[in-house]
Amino acid sequence: MKSAKLLTLNILLLFSLLTATVVAQTGDKSDPSPLKFPIPKGISNQLFYLQRDPNTNTIICELNADKNGEVDRKEPILIYWIRYGDDGEKKDLNYIQRKFAYGIVSKEIGKDHYELRFVSHKKLPMYLLRSEQDKKFHVYVTVNNKKIQLDRIFVRIEGGSFWLPNVKYVELKGVNTENNTAVLERIKV
Repeated sequence: MKSAKLLTLNILLLFSLLTATVVAQTGDKSDPSPLKFPIPKGISNQLFYLQRDPNTNTIICELNADKNGEVDRKEPILIYWIRYGDDGEKKDLNYIQRKFAYGIVSKEIGKDHYELRFVSHKKLPMYLLRSEQDKKFHVYVTVNNKKIQLDRIFVRIEGGSFWLPNVKYVELKGVNTENNTAVLERIKV
């Protein structure tokens, strides 16, 4: 139960940082994690993934679509772990993780258009919609007045205590939809 509360605290802190009034720094490479994080591969409907210290286990957010590409309107996103620390085992989120940390609440707001919010922080809207360019679904978020096609969220944690980890920064990586260039937005704490 204590680890579940810590997990919830970490994710709440992550999304509080994302929506706080702070200056994000583009492309800051200082204070990297000492871990080498794998890049998830071979997931055909992957939308984005979330990684954080202190281990390489990764949360995958995947489009929930049938063989014809039709999105499940009640549950458009599948969320699960890839446990790189356990030989890359795929594992479902447990109840606490789904309901209080990494679960996503979705609301259909139009044809092939969904508003998404993490259960741990509902103030940061993300949007799942079909791209006009490649006709595939992507998740978009707006940070620093930039609409970003989201690829990765990373939370850098360095020390702290069990109940209060020391979050150094949060990074959002993706593509700036305005000019189709790679973008990395870092929010320092």
